[in-house]
Amino acid sequence: MNEEIELITEETKEKMEKALEHLEHELARLRAGRSNPALLDGITVDYYGVNSPLTQVSNINTPDAKTILIQPWEKNMLGTIEKAIMAANIGLTPVNNGEVIRINIPPLTEERRHQLVKQVRNEGETAKISIRTARKWANDELKLLLKDGLPEDSEKEAVDIVQEMTHEYNTKIDKVMATKERDVMTV
Repeated sequence: MNEEIELITEETKEKMEKALEHLEHELARLRAGRSNPALLDGITVDYYGVNSPLTQVSNINTPDAKTILIQPWEKNMLGTIEKAIMAANIGLTPVNNGEVIRINIPPLTEERRHQLVKQVRNEGETAKISIRTARKWANDELKLLLKDGLPEDSEKEAVDIVQEMTHEYNTKIDKVMATKERDVMTV
């Protein structure tokens, strides 16, 4: 296989891998009825004038399946962290006892579970669109190489390799989605 084809397939694989990683990251933030520190990932707090992620100003634990415990490095951050969680509007209510912030994860209703499954499917479809976009980019690049004198057999072989990668990543996305859907629907 020539160098240009190798570069195209490598870059395509990177793009597809990023789409899969993005999906996994987004799904980790979805609440599946169990406590998970990733639920607080997008939350930042004002730490001496700097917008800092919650994980950089506190220790976040999950002592049990229904509780998230946030222990700030400095006690004076308790109120700020509590306000940031409320402002994030993620449907969780922090309880500040003066030492730590405790968040109890309420059980999901059946209706909310179905909404979350729809959200999982939407995220999965977005990832699949990214995969198809990467495939289209690779195929377009290969067509350009064909015009520049690449043998037709080599181009067909490379297109087949890209199609195999597309199928492989779509299968991985389906597995990640199925796992998360089972997670959400498990009471």
